Amino acid sequence: GIRCLARFLADSDGDEPGRQWQIDTLAGRIVPELLSDGTIRVDMGVPFLQPAAIPTTLEIGPSGIPEGLIEAAGESFQVGAAGMGNPHMVIPVADVEQVDLERFGAALELHPSFPAKANVHFVQALSPSHLVMRVWERGAGPTLACGTGACATLVVCHRLGISGRRARLDLPGGPLEIHWDEASDHLFMDGPAEAVFDGVLSPLLWGPAPAADFNDQQLDTQPSEQLDPDQEKLGQQELEQQLVEQQSQGQEPGPGVSQGEPAINCSVACVHGCQRPDDCPTAAIRAKTLEMLNSSSLDELVALASNSIESRSRARAQRRSALDASGLDSPGLDSPGPETAA
Repeated sequence: GIRCLARFLADSDGDEPGRQWQIDTLAGRIVPELLSDGTIRVDMGVPFLQPAAIPTTLEIGPSGIPEGLIEAAGESFQVGAAGMGNPHMVIPVADVEQVDLERFGAALELHPSFPAKANVHFVQALSPSHLVMRVWERGAGPTLACGTGACATLVVCHRLGISGRRARLDLPGGPLEIHWDEASDHLFMDGPAEAVFDGVLSPLLWGPAPAADFNDQQLDTQPSEQLDPDQEKLGQQELEQQLVEQQSQGQEPGPGVSQGEPAINCSVACVHGCQRPDDCPTAAIRAKTLEMLNSSSLDELVALASNSIESRSRARAQRRSALDASGLDSPGLDSPGPETAA
């Protein structure tokens, strides 16, 4: 997801290789960078290896990570755990293609040793520098890729002696290069991201925008200063403590639910069908969507998408022309500083 966002920003702004963005997420600040070959490198931060910060009830084992033998769906699994702002369970196997992901993924996601549920990853080591994995994401099921999961998988595999600190991880959606830097303890992820489609969300889909009320919670849009190791370690400890407090209460990391949100979370409660068909909190939005689709011809919808692509391409060309006329290079490694997105 973070690579897709970086690709979108790069395509929209016409940025050249070397451009970085600082993106604040619920799991902390992530810094993607556009590389010369068109792939995206992302500083994924430091992994959480303390059980309470993941969270998991598994105890630290000889490898220095939470690990143990657990049972699910009538089978036993030797698992390791790591956190990347979300909990990950990693299971080394001899052949990932032989794993019944639907059966075991669903059972392991809900295992009581992971009180906030778990993202489940089965991994096969072809060599110390080449891993193959399959992903079961909590709340979603099988997915084509998972950046935080790939990072957690490398951490667990390295600690278990299965891989080095740098490896290629093959996922159903494509390969990722993961590097766990020994000096900084940060994980770096390199991988592709390509535009699949371009479209327009009509203003008819949304009601009046609520008045902004940031108070003291405005995001700092200035580039962050480089922290020394002691400061970064302190910030990591504070984040781990926050995760422990939130996840021990069954919350996802990040701000609590505001009073204006619906009492039901449709993305979780309604994965197998609407649970409140007579009082659905998204009924108005769906009605507006259907109204727009029913009142628009296919040609009109295609024109909306085409106009969006043309406007973005025109903006990129104008920006490129302005830079060429001024004799300046596009923002890159020597630019004054990275932009911040939230």
